[in-house]
Amino acid sequence: MSAESPGLSDDRLHAWRTRFRNWRGTRPFWAGVLTLLGGIPIAYIPYNDLKLGQLTVRMSTTAGAGSLIIGVLLITLGLTMWYQAQVRVFAGVAAILLALVSLPVSNFGGFVVGFLLALFGGSLALAWVPDKKGPYGKRTEAGDPAGDPSGDPAPEDRGGPDAGPGPVLPRQPGPAGDDAPAGDGGRPFAHLADGGGHRAE
Repeated sequence: MSAESPGLSDDRLHAWRTRFRNWRGTRPFWAGVLTLLGGIPIAYIPYNDLKLGQLTVRMSTTAGAGSLIIGVLLITLGLTMWYQAQVRVFAGVAAILLALVSLPVSNFGGFVVGFLLALFGGSLALAWVPDKKGPYGKRTEAGDPAGDPSGDPAPEDRGGPDAGPGPVLPRQPGPAGDDAPAGDGGRPFAHLADGGGHRAE
């Protein structure tokens, strides 16, 4: 084994964790986990026997098929929240309804454990919203010109009131003999003050 192996494995683990964190942040991950875990006791408990010392309590009832269907549907909805995040509202509502139905059908919702897990999972799916990001995948900040979707330049580039003084024009002698800047700031038409006519020399 080479000396670089631990470093490569650490980099690979870090890259995997980064990808998993990015994947988890783009979907209601914990809502799917709770919904999936809520379906397991609802589907499993009615088909299991509870042993208390020498006493065996059979919990399988005529509603065992209904419990299995509810549990499988909750597991499917949990996976749907992971891989189809755009239908999270439907999946959340369906998970809450199935959790309520499991109370009378599946031994009080898997001894209330599956009921609570599915209920919280559906609620989290309804409350989850995706991150608001800018056009380049960066979170927009207040006053950040990079986050301006219009693409307009900053006020100092537009020549606004805060842009500062403009370019200084060279001063040239005007027709009236005074040094006036060649532009709108001077008096370039001082020789036309007599009504537009030229004064004979």
